[in-house]
Amino acid sequence: MKTFGAVVQALREHAGLSRDEFAPLVRFSKHTVASIELGRRMPDQAFVERAEEALGNTGALRRSAQHLSRQPGLAAWFRQWARLEAEAISLHTYECRLIPGLLQTEAYARTLFVNQLPPLGDDQIEAQLEARTARQRLLRARPNTSYSFILEEHLFLRRTGGTAVTLELIDHVLDLAELRNIEVQIMPQVRENHAGLHGPMRLLETPDNRWFGYSEGQESGQFISDAKVVSTLKMRYARMRSQALSLEESLSLLRRTRGAAA
Repeated sequence: MKTFGAVVQALREHAGLSRDEFAPLVRFSKHTVASIELGRRMPDQAFVERAEEALGNTGALRRSAQHLSRQPGLAAWFRQWARLEAEAISLHTYECRLIPGLLQTEAYARTLFVNQLPPLGDDQIEAQLEARTARQRLLRARPNTSYSFILEEHLFLRRTGGTAVTLELIDHVLDLAELRNIEVQIMPQVRENHAGLHGPMRLLETPDNRWFGYSEGQESGQFISDAKVVSTLKMRYARMRSQALSLEESLSLLRRTRGAAA
């Protein structure tokens, strides 16, 4: 949005128009024009078409507007990662705090959102659920993408949301693990050596075979493109794969956990 706004401003100034002069041409107030140029407001199609006509019909605004999109329910710091995630050919996720969003059931996700602080409104909760559900479609919509998850055993023992929510969650993860492109490994509670003690991490590989990382904390997220740092994360993830239970042992543990929780 900021880039689009900067293009609008550059074309307007090139045409020798002030915001006061430009506003009547697009039939929006000068305050709305300012908000769009500063990247604070999403332009609607009417603005794009009128601005294009007023600024010479170069096609630049129509083309750039095609790349604008809202992603309600996704934190601002996560959106860059989400865009790459949607095109990745492989995605690796280690979590020690909660079940990753791609594997959550609606009931589990709703529990997280309802208990969030500061409290969310009903509309905000529904927007977050919608965004999470949209992301989860990737697992089945991209069968050629390889997904690897390493999850701490205690995430299932905590029973977030209650017993019924946990049972549904385990069944859901077991079902997903049956897909050829999804691997789920459990890191057991007792583990003398653990390469993931620095915290959760995500890694992805793009179609042009570039690797990126992502690490999330409280109210913030770090997108990692530095090749040296990404290499370190890949090394740690590879070690964790050898430290976690095998695929068969992991699914067996989940089934036993489900039986104990029922």
